[in-house]
Amino acid sequence: METVDLILHSASQLCVVPGGDMPQRGTALGDLGIIEDGALAVHNGRIIATGTTGEITSQYTATRFINGNGRCVIPGFVDPHTHLPWAGDRAEEFEQRIAGATYMEIMAAGGGIMSTVRRTRQATIEELVAANLPRLRRMLAYGTTSAETKTGYGLNTEAELKQLETIMALNQVQPVELTPTFLPAHAVPAEYAGQTEAYVEKVITEMLPAGAAWMKKNGITLFCDVFCEEGVFDLHQTRRILETAVSLGYRLKLHADEFAGLGGTKLAVELGAVSADHLVKTPDTDILALGEGNTIAVSLPGTPFGLGHHEYTPAQKILTAGGALALATDCNPGTCWCESMQMVIALACRYLRLTPAQALVAATRNAACAIGRGHEIGSLEPGKQADILILDVPDYRHLGYRFGTNLVKTVIKKGHVVIEQSETL
Repeated sequence: METVDLILHSASQLCVVPGGDMPQRGTALGDLGIIEDGALAVHNGRIIATGTTGEITSQYTATRFINGNGRCVIPGFVDPHTHLPWAGDRAEEFEQRIAGATYMEIMAAGGGIMSTVRRTRQATIEELVAANLPRLRRMLAYGTTSAETKTGYGLNTEAELKQLETIMALNQVQPVELTPTFLPAHAVPAEYAGQTEAYVEKVITEMLPAGAAWMKKNGITLFCDVFCEEGVFDLHQTRRILETAVSLGYRLKLHADEFAGLGGTKLAVELGAVSADHLVKTPDTDILALGEGNTIAVSLPGTPFGLGHHEYTPAQKILTAGGALALATDCNPGTCWCESMQMVIALACRYLRLTPAQALVAATRNAACAIGRGHEIGSLEPGKQADILILDVPDYRHLGYRFGTNLVKTVIKKGHVVIEQSETL
């Protein structure tokens, strides 16, 4: 009998979420690969076998056993779109929006992203780490074991690189694995007001090369992202930035179609971007392109909810076209300060009309593929990293059905228990 580090057994449902390193696409979305009375064996931080409790305990023994006690076991959530790290908050803007001001009006008046930029530029790396650690602890407690994090609150070379250094520091002091994205084209900074082309030139000739040098120094491949939107960066500017990024060794992501459909999603597919994110006003031609390409559509339902809007990602159209759909929080200080992928699943079930099974896959396997890590995380298949959640419920459908609470009892990261809650909240 083989000895392993950990056996987790007696799960009411072990949701394997099969599919290798590829996302589940189109109407196939929602395959959970459930094993009843499920168990898994973990060794050296990786899952080496799954099966029924009888099958696993007859083949393996372990230095540690965890009894699932009839609870549901799922992969750790992957959050593929967040805006950590940042400094400060924008509570006053929330009040302004409630009173009738629009997001773009606040941004044009010097608020919005620029409000956070001013605070983030002033903060030291140590201050940014201290401010963002509690956010990551909350994400972990709610089941997020891996997340994408962006720069974009610096908007000059020094401050953008400071955000990258902050992400590196945060990766070293807490369990949530962070995948960094370089986003100098998040907005046009105040010092370039009315000079968008000049700022685009700065991004292309100075900031992207600086990020590329940072990549080489640290041995990390960054994603490059652009906010392609009316009043920010148009389609031509976005193309120039992304094509330059590709030439410098970046992988691509893209903010597209949040407030207007400019063709950004179709551009993302054309350029081979790993994901196109937001996708609220996406034209039908762009939706068809998602079905034909490999770019993953990342929906952020917390953002229209946070803005009090009534339009959401046309998820059913994307699935009908054969596209791959993922979910993310968009955790940021302006429009969606939400650290819970459980809440995102609840919103997706109601406003994107996803089934709980579809939403769970979109928040795990497909989300992992949306940050280029589908081969490592996002499922409980043998060979994958042992990032595991034990829910304090017997059935996965409680995710989506319930909201405003935390159903995660135990969080296991790389085979080690990092959260054990005596009672769920």
